[in-house]
Amino acid sequence: MTASAHGKVILLGEHAVVFGADALAASLSPGAECEARPSPGGSVLEVAPWGSSFRPGDGSELGHAVGVLCAAMGVEDVALALTLHLPGGGGLGSSAAMGVACARALAEMTGRALGDDDLLGYALGWERVFHGNPSGVDHTLAALGGVGLYNRASGFRRVPTRGAVRLCLGDSGERASTRAMVEGVARLRARRPEATDRTFEAIGVVARNGAVALETGDAKGLGDFMNLNQNLLSTLLVSTERLEDLCAAARDAGALGAKLTGAGGGGCVIALAPGHEDAVLAKWATLGVEGRVVEVGR
Repeated sequence: MTASAHGKVILLGEHAVVFGADALAASLSPGAECEARPSPGGSVLEVAPWGSSFRPGDGSELGHAVGVLCAAMGVEDVALALTLHLPGGGGLGSSAAMGVACARALAEMTGRALGDDDLLGYALGWERVFHGNPSGVDHTLAALGGVGLYNRASGFRRVPTRGAVRLCLGDSGERASTRAMVEGVARLRARRPEATDRTFEAIGVVARNGAVALETGDAKGLGDFMNLNQNLLSTLLVSTERLEDLCAAARDAGALGAKLTGAGGGGCVIALAPGHEDAVLAKWATLGVEGRVVEVGR
């Protein structure tokens, strides 16, 4: 049996969601698949795309995460073979997809029925290894899939859509630690609490209005909210010149909206460009980015 999990894109709401605001997010597939089998030589995680192995106690974050997950689930001496379909550190929920896929694989190997609450609890423990104070949106989308509004207090509320949501997705090639970006925003908030909280509140409003636009099929409205969200994220100092250039290039090519997705500091950009996807990808190619069109929320 192969256990699987989704990746994710945040359509609207990065960083503010960590501090209690709403975020509009959608699942991205495929994310990760994992198989588990007994291993007399001790627990190990083998990540196929990287050709690397990680063990509890080896000093790596992945090794530590495997140890945390196995201890939480009461499993010893297991080999996890993982196939990852997402770029690490790209803002697409790769670590959460790995954690959810591994937890499901361990449950299948041991014949355990794993409810959503238990799965989300195990995956949150995994995510804390990498991100310290994760918002919860990544592992929730990895486990549940679909499109919806996420809030730390109220959880995940699905948003119905009119068919698949098509986005242009481009990887900037830059990388930054999610933990470091979240901590940077927290430091900004400590210095400027009132202004930062107003930005968080505005981002939450944008996310909720974006959900209405998505539900009603208002592509122009959703694009406008994406552009506004990108501007607000820039005031939190999480965008980069490279990300801004990719967003501007997408809009020049006909995109209704474009923004970073994830923690920022690098990673990926998404663009909503119905009927102009090829033009956006061609424009990105002139900047050295090989983009693709994805359908999210399935």
